[in-house]
Amino acid sequence: MTTPSTPAAPTPAAPTAPGSAAARTVLPSVPVAIAELDLEHPDVLRRPGRGGMFTPEGRVLALVRDHGRPLGLVTGEPAADGAPGAATGPYRELVDAVTRDLDPADRPGPPARTPADGPPLTVVVCTHDRTDLLPRSLDAVLGGTYRHTEVIVVDNAPSDRATETLCRQRYPDRVRYLHEPVPGLARARNRGLAVARGEICAFADDDLLIDPDWAAALVDGFRADPRAGCVTGLVLPAELDTRAQLALERYCGYAKGFTARSWSLLDPSDDPLFPFATGRLGTGANMAFRTDVLRAIGGFDPATSTGTPARGGEDLLAFLQVLIAGHTVVYRPDALVWHPHRRSMEALSTQVFGFGVGFGAYLTAAVRHQPELLAALLARVPRGVRQTLRRGTPGGGRRDPLMAHLGRLELLGLLYGPLCYLRSVRRQHRADTAPRP
Repeated sequence: MTTPSTPAAPTPAAPTAPGSAAARTVLPSVPVAIAELDLEHPDVLRRPGRGGMFTPEGRVLALVRDHGRPLGLVTGEPAADGAPGAATGPYRELVDAVTRDLDPADRPGPPARTPADGPPLTVVVCTHDRTDLLPRSLDAVLGGTYRHTEVIVVDNAPSDRATETLCRQRYPDRVRYLHEPVPGLARARNRGLAVARGEICAFADDDLLIDPDWAAALVDGFRADPRAGCVTGLVLPAELDTRAQLALERYCGYAKGFTARSWSLLDPSDDPLFPFATGRLGTGANMAFRTDVLRAIGGFDPATSTGTPARGGEDLLAFLQVLIAGHTVVYRPDALVWHPHRRSMEALSTQVFGFGVGFGAYLTAAVRHQPELLAALLARVPRGVRQTLRRGTPGGGRRDPLMAHLGRLELLGLLYGPLCYLRSVRRQHRADTAPRP
């Protein structure tokens, strides 16, 4: 499950250029086209994932990069008479503002490439009946800049053999295909983890647009910090075409900002919900672990997972367990993927309720695994509830009815979470004891 529970809330702002390498996020209020713009080529707009040039119609939300590294998001309007791919007119002024306001000392310059003899990486892509979307993710991983990569596809409780056929026909000798018959994303991830050969094991959703430097940036996160047990990355919206997609970004979003960070129980934190609000550290759509560390904590708890009554939370629990084991969780914004949000309001409501269920299940699982955490968790519950109720509302601003509705849905899901987790535990026990064909 991609679980953005209790993230660091983006800052609503008027269209503005980043003033430093850690630019604040701009949240549009109307549908916009999503694009990328690199300061190396400031007159070219590209589709997400460093796709081809294009000239969007109407307003644009653009990721500004410098030599490929993400700096922040800006909005603007391309000139109607601009040449294909050209960023002119009002949008050109924003690009100029980026260059003018950005301190040259903050510009990161070309990224340091990980040597070809870097540590071996295994990328596990779990999928369920998404043969139409899966090739996009696989092609991006296989075509990435980090070559020392093993790719495993775990087919979770498929209804047919279409995914197996795809892997064997389109990716012979390039992708390892595995079948996991028991439903649940954690089950599928553990299936891939069990056979991973890489020193580092990364996980990606099957519907993502993956940046070419994604894997290299994750590996660099481990190389730069020997204490790192987990590295997470930046997740941006692949499209903002509908009211539901805009509402999700405003309510919680997946992005954790444009500044690299790290967390450890040995380092003081100014976050009063730390270490339980692990959704602020990253999300399951974009995460990697040292393989031996993830195996040592037991992998992912199959009772906290999409595809079970718990609806998710296995990623959040893994982050917490990595911290408790004495390791560091590192966030790298240059490890970038683009996530397609759900398009309908009905799907959004179901998703946000699921966030609450998953977060409640995760907290229950954390106490089940570590009973000594209960007192510290209970002390943080009131503040966590208040933050959920304020989510999506600017400081001091009037509560938006839609944001209030989503907040109530998430809290309702949170109340159901412990019960759903216990139901999931029983279901997993039955699956483990049932005879296998």
